[in-house]
Amino acid sequence: MTEDLIGTILSRRSIRKYTSESISDEQIQRMLEAAMAAPSASNRKPWHFVIVKNRKMLDTLAENLQYGKMLHEAPLCIAVCGDTAISERFWVQDCSAATQNMLLAATALGLGSVWLGIYPGEDRIKMVAALLKIPDNVVPLNLVSIGHPAENKEARTQFDKMQVHFEEW
Repeated sequence: MTEDLIGTILSRRSIRKYTSESISDEQIQRMLEAAMAAPSASNRKPWHFVIVKNRKMLDTLAENLQYGKMLHEAPLCIAVCGDTAISERFWVQDCSAATQNMLLAATALGLGSVWLGIYPGEDRIKMVAALLKIPDNVVPLNLVSIGHPAENKEARTQFDKMQVHFEEW
């Protein structure tokens, strides 16, 4: 079990090319369950998720995001958003943990995904919030593009002992 988890973590890669196969409701449910299993400060769970499967909206997002062109091929995008009325101080960390869980769940389900940063770019936040009709107190942190991979990337570690410090710097 432990090695399976480590294998999934090391296999998670940013996948930007997808087949035309759709994502099932069950797969979406499992990814959201994993996302919502993330830790959150004071267990406030400030996250909200906007599921986007509409081809026109996916294409609109792709056209408006400089690094979001893969959304033209993706059958699914999930916007991870934080409710600042629930957690003003820690929503970014909480929603980031939820996003990482979602990315790992996608990998475990045999799907490909990539994290597209929205926050803290004010122009990106306003554009995504307007397109997805997100309320003012909710901030889109990122979009996760998801699909069946049409590219294969090898598992890897990026361990660098020069970035590890014991006891003090």
